[in-house]
Amino acid sequence: MQKELMMTEELLTRLERRIDVLEAEADIRRIQARYMFLCDTPCPVYPPVTDEERIELILDLYTEDAVWEGVGEYYDGQFGRAEGKDAIRAHFARFWPEDQNPRLILNAHYLTSEQIHVDADQAHGYWIHMQPWLYSDGTSLLRSSRLNNTFRREDGEWKITRTRTENVFIAPLPDNFAESYPTGSVLLK
Repeated sequence: MQKELMMTEELLTRLERRIDVLEAEADIRRIQARYMFLCDTPCPVYPPVTDEERIELILDLYTEDAVWEGVGEYYDGQFGRAEGKDAIRAHFARFWPEDQNPRLILNAHYLTSEQIHVDADQAHGYWIHMQPWLYSDGTSLLRSSRLNNTFRREDGEWKITRTRTENVFIAPLPDNFAESYPTGSVLLK
């Protein structure tokens, strides 16, 4: 009976660890998807938010000491490295400036090739993403990147500690490649 009880306790402990990993993976998957969702244009948050409010929603996903960096021969010079929330805020402000001309009118993120690895309160994830960009003058491009991101559980909540992106390719798309697209989103209305 004692041996059976010990086996049951060991089994419960292993199951608790496995459930914790599965829940962590699900939380991290949601955080990464939320990040991409908030970076889409038009921003699908409802009711609509300003770009400044959108940036703050993105920053809510990050730890105070987080890093956002572009790496590799193309992204190193284009994006560089931002350390801490103030620097990350400034980084995102460059994506949606009020006086941008031509203005970004469509940008959608598609994630694939997911790998998430959890080790207690730390985790890292890998993805490949693609995103079409369309500007108000009709010019457009298709961008693909590899992501190598890290996460930390703080007070029971997972947060991004590092976003690390490396260019896979950037390719021109035909001008005005999209025939129909929304000027705003009502998805969550």
